Amino acid sequence: MPPHWGNKSSSQPAKPAELSQWWKQLKDPTLNLLIEEAVAGNLDVASAKAKIREARASYREQKGALLPSLEGTASATRTRTAASDTSSEATVYSQYQAGFDASWELDLFGGNKRAAEAAKYGVDAAEEELRDTMLTLVGDVASYYVQAREYQTLRDLARRTAVSQRTTAALTQAEYKAGSATGVDTAKADALASSTEADIPTYEISYATAVHRLSVLLGKPPAALEERLKTGGPIPNPRIAVSTGIPADILNSRPDVRLAERQLAQYTAKIGQAEANRYPSISLTGDIASSATSISDLGKKSTIGWSFGPSLTVPIFQGGQLKAAVDVAKAQGDQYYVAYQSAVLSAMEDVENAVVSLTQERLKHGKLSSSAISYRRATDLSRTLNQAGVTDFLDVLDAERSLYSAEEALIESQASIATDYVALNKALGGGWEGEVDTSEPAVVDTDSGPHLTAAR
Repeated sequence: MPPHWGNKSSSQPAKPAELSQWWKQLKDPTLNLLIEEAVAGNLDVASAKAKIREARASYREQKGALLPSLEGTASATRTRTAASDTSSEATVYSQYQAGFDASWELDLFGGNKRAAEAAKYGVDAAEEELRDTMLTLVGDVASYYVQAREYQTLRDLARRTAVSQRTTAALTQAEYKAGSATGVDTAKADALASSTEADIPTYEISYATAVHRLSVLLGKPPAALEERLKTGGPIPNPRIAVSTGIPADILNSRPDVRLAERQLAQYTAKIGQAEANRYPSISLTGDIASSATSISDLGKKSTIGWSFGPSLTVPIFQGGQLKAAVDVAKAQGDQYYVAYQSAVLSAMEDVENAVVSLTQERLKHGKLSSSAISYRRATDLSRTLNQAGVTDFLDVLDAERSLYSAEEALIESQASIATDYVALNKALGGGWEGEVDTSEPAVVDTDSGPHLTAAR
């Protein structure tokens, strides 16, 4: 890992990234509530919780293979012997039998231990997948919330500008009737107002799309948030600088990197499992059985037999299957090793891109702010000069068009800063850090037990 981000080195130690609940730095209570609701109700999170329960159950299953197994058996038979030619009569008798069978694989070469180890790493991987899902979820909720506020602000700007331009068009029409304006002036004034009004439906569509996506991320119907967000609100404005730490921090902070590492560990353990299958296995087996012609005699006058001893299984010839299984496991391990490297590089790329985007967007926003102020002053001056008869009315329309474009770009830049802030915290690994209950299943079936067939 490189010692620092980008091409800038510093003699001062890098400050660790502050990722705990980073979205609260935006000072938006509505966003905070939406993220909490999303973590509780998102369907991808629910699916990731189920994967954790599955992985934990698989781990318990593999651990059970390390312990002895014991089974109980019971049987009852009714037998009739045929009569012989030497006058013996046919006989009918019952035979009852009960017993226990036990076995235990000694696992001398560690195949079962490696399988349990792989299953344990599978649990770790499932937990990291849940954290990665929640990191993505928090980032998506914040990003779509920013989009919703951005399109609301752009829509409101278009409405205000359209009203102002309609007023200008009406004044131009009055001046045209008075002979102080031309038909060209009135046509262009009307066209400019209509063009701005045409932007309003576009922003309404984009706003509705963002709100619908937000609702689905919360596990709710698409229109569930329309009433809560319709009053509008400011675009989140991150004011503090984001500390990025050093590149090596992402090995611990990024759940997708930790997930890739756990998967590599899991498939490394599977190599040992496949290797152990090439060697002999030794098991201790035993059984005890009791038989009698009456159930009451099973414990008293029964015939009791038992057996106990080791058994050895030696793979002699499998047509190269066991060696091929080891090669398959090694090739899979290589794939996950490369996937781990790729995850680390992708994480570094995400951070580098987010840092550049946020830094440059802040510079851009400063220039756009100055541009909007200048265009606003130019518009006011153009109107004053036009009323004094010094400039042409087309200068007023051009100034109003430029002012609208500048304010539009300023709003978009403000939203981009918030989006880049979200992307940077997400790239650094900032997600949900609170406790998540994974024990409760999404579906509780009360009728999943055994069903006895009723006699007819």
